[in-house]
Order: sequence, then C-alpha cells, then structure tokens
Amino acid sequence: MEKEAMKSLLGIIDQQVSSSILGGMEDEYEELERLGYIHINRHRVQHAASITPEGMEFLYHDKE
Repeated sequence: MEKEAMKSLLGIIDQQVSSSILGGMEDEYEELERLGYIHINRHRVQHAASITPEGMEFLYHDKE
C-alpha cells in the first residue's frame, strides 16, 4: 500500500476511534497491523481497528 493511502486510512481510523473493517479492505488493515500502526480487535462480531501510538506518530509526525 502506498504511503498516502496508508495515511488516509489511518486518518479515517483515528477520526472514528474504532473503525469497523469494511468488506474487501481486510488486506489493507492487516498490512497496517503488521506495521504496528493499528490493532485489530477480532473478538467482536464485526472486527474493528484502533490506531496505535506508532500509527499516530506515522500519521501526524512523519516527515517523508
């Protein structure tokens, strides 16, 4: 996933506090989780993602 796409998705997750994972976007969310930017709660009926401190740093303080 491109950097701007990652930032866009992280911004959405940050605004929603806990973002339900939309059908067809599982791969993108799993990539962000592998990078440590989000945590996916798989204990709910509808899996949801929340942004991690590392994700906040990438979203708001990344200089590249």
